[in-house]
Amino acid sequence: MITLRKNIAEMAGYVPGFQPEDVASYIKLNTNENAYPPSPQVIEAIVREAGEGLRRYPDATSRLAREEAGKLYGFDPSWIVMGNGSDEVLNNLIRAFASEGDEIAYVHPSYSYYGTLAEIQGARVRTFELTEQFEPEGIPDGYQGRVFFLTNPNAPLGFTYTQRYIAELAGRLSGVLVIDETYADFAGENSLELVRSLENVVVTRTFSKSYALAGMRVGMAIARPEVIAALNKIRDHYNLDRLAQAAAVAALRDQDYFLSCVAKILKARVWFCAELAKLRYHVIPSSANFVFATPPDRNGARIYQGLYERRILVRHFSDPRLSQGVRISIGTMEEMERTVQALREIGP
Repeated sequence: MITLRKNIAEMAGYVPGFQPEDVASYIKLNTNENAYPPSPQVIEAIVREAGEGLRRYPDATSRLAREEAGKLYGFDPSWIVMGNGSDEVLNNLIRAFASEGDEIAYVHPSYSYYGTLAEIQGARVRTFELTEQFEPEGIPDGYQGRVFFLTNPNAPLGFTYTQRYIAELAGRLSGVLVIDETYADFAGENSLELVRSLENVVVTRTFSKSYALAGMRVGMAIARPEVIAALNKIRDHYNLDRLAQAAAVAALRDQDYFLSCVAKILKARVWFCAELAKLRYHVIPSSANFVFATPPDRNGARIYQGLYERRILVRHFSDPRLSQGVRISIGTMEEMERTVQALREIGP
């Protein structure tokens, strides 16, 4: 009989957001994908790369993408590693710092996949609950966990921590603080300066949201060169294919297009939140490309079902801390107008 590792056999596994086969028949606001297509320059770069060169391996270090990111963010490429989505980077950070039985921690609620990745490694998981003021409660000074994940802006709630708070938190940890900035491009600030000033801080980013490359699976980490060197030992040696590398380089270079798309999303977010307020929804102020909204009767499942019946997909969580509301991605203005109309039909 085949025998699995005990922790693998017993773990539940992560459940991603629903992806319908007939996606074109829905307004899809459940997985925080970009409302707009990638830059035309990205498409051109992929087409150029999709030829004779595909018979050869890609650059093992994703050199051009790292160099382009370094120019944009002001870091030497030795401070940057590219990943097959930010999930690969998050996984490798646990593998680099946490042995079997070591503890990793994260805030609840936030990205629950951290726990799944820790279980795969055989690490122990500890979560710190958010207070009503959205601060993790009970983190001791000198906390001994090997890795602490902080999603900023928080997902699924959308709020942000101040840089002052993050710096103070880093000083209270004996291990590494990983700031998951999946949605930082939709916020007003980021933690890149903390990477320079604090040796135990790592920032991770993804191209899936603000750069509209969820289908390409591109992410990265920015950290001290010694951390990046360790991550390079762990990652698959050809972890980003030629098309993904070409797409990443082109996306980073076309900042005009990037900024225009982000601006449209932020404008729609402001309008949508105002409309939700008119419907007496409670909306947590968001710095991401989604909002977490709670209807007056606090029945998130009812809202999810009512929207689903109208072919609008949003995210509802069974977690007791989240079940009263729904997470709604910000789509195009037309999609948000249709969503508001549907919410009016569903009723408070």
